[in-house]
Amino acid sequence: MKQGIRLKIKQLLILAAAMLLVSSCVSMKKVRYLQDSADYLKDNKIEFKNESSPYYKVQPGDNLYVDVSSLDSKNMNPFESNQRVSYQNNSEMSVYLNSYMVSDSGYINFPVVGKIQVAGLTVTEVKDKVQATVNEFYQLTTVTVKLVNFKISLLGEVVRPGTYMVYQESINILQAISMAGDLAPYGDRSNIMIIRKSEDGSLVYTVNLRKANILESPAYYLQPDDIVYVEPLKSKNYAFTAFPYAVIFSTITTTLLIINFFK
Repeated sequence: MKQGIRLKIKQLLILAAAMLLVSSCVSMKKVRYLQDSADYLKDNKIEFKNESSPYYKVQPGDNLYVDVSSLDSKNMNPFESNQRVSYQNNSEMSVYLNSYMVSDSGYINFPVVGKIQVAGLTVTEVKDKVQATVNEFYQLTTVTVKLVNFKISLLGEVVRPGTYMVYQESINILQAISMAGDLAPYGDRSNIMIIRKSEDGSLVYTVNLRKANILESPAYYLQPDDIVYVEPLKSKNYAFTAFPYAVIFSTITTTLLIINFFK
């Protein structure tokens, strides 16, 4: 009889352990990125054509930090301001306050040279255009242009949610997720929303990071003020709230006491 009771107790312990293991794990199928990439493999490489340009085009309402320096400092008085000092102090607010806002018509109003059309250009193209314009007035100059307002927000099931500044001309969604420490284990990689401002309001893209065709999505490259929201898997609610952990642990404890009693 004791042998039969011990057998049932062992079976109960195994069942409890199995239930704990199943409830606390997320299958690899729900975690891996670009799972179907092998379907696109050809000659040991995969090539996708991006639907949107990887380089952000300046739009009305953007803020550009523009700095002009020269070997001949006497000729630079019209361009001198507190911009360079503030920028070196790494103060984002100072850089913002000393930046130039792109008007509704797509211009920035730059000292001496006047209005410069910049809307629709990449930051590099804006730099080249400002450089060429300044060269008409002064020689031996160097122009630096930075996009001040390029920030993105990551919310939901990411390791470190928050707002992040981007100090480069382009960033894709995979790079953005890596900035936030990757997705949390219970993040739904198949249903990620990207909220993007538009001329008429907001656009919402839904992307699936488990599919390789994300590389062709118009939302693959992020834009300033994009919001990335990662939904939780439905199993998260079951694993952390619905699953009766207290009952299981209580059962295991009681079982151990019974085993000790029979010993």
